[in-house]
Amino acid sequence: MAVTWAVSQMDRQSSNDGITTVHWSASDSEVVGAGDSAVTHSGSYYGATNYTPDTTKVGYIAYAALTEANAVAWVKSSLGSDGVLATDSAIAAQIAESKTPAYRQGLPW
Repeated sequence: MAVTWAVSQMDRQSSNDGITTVHWSASDSEVVGAGDSAVTHSGSYYGATNYTPDTTKVGYIAYAALTEANAVAWVKSSLGSDGVLATDSAIAAQIAESKTPAYRQGLPW
């Protein structure tokens, strides 16, 4: 399993195209079984991180030159290693819960 990080949207200032918010998601899945009996268990997490753009800062990347990898790196940097680990752990816990749910639904008849 490897968590995949993605950016779904970015908000920016109209005056200078400086990024103010990155909306992101992280997800992972695990397939158990094979063929017709295969079941995919998945987990995901959504978040948004806010920024104060500084076009004079060394390393500033203009909007037109941004890549998703740049934005994901910003998000991970903002979260810090503990935040990234917490996100990855929350997703792993969702997958584990899907594989062995604490509660089930149904009717006995």
